[in-house]
Amino acid sequence: MDTRHSITTLLRKALAEAPSIAAVSRATGVTRQTLMAFRDGASMRLDIADKLLKHFGLEVRQTKGKR
Repeated sequence: MDTRHSITTLLRKALAEAPSIAAVSRATGVTRQTLMAFRDGASMRLDIADKLLKHFGLEVRQTKGKR
């Protein structure tokens, strides 16, 4: 599986490039502990990923098998 454009990879990159974990936490309501754990390799619930995608201006779109 090509992970270059996975949600996990994109969110970890966005977190690494963010001014601070604390700023992302304040803006999203996601705890610093959750953000740091994810940054360091832990999994994340999808509802939290949704908050981060919105915060960073990232979106998921379907490219194959559209209904």
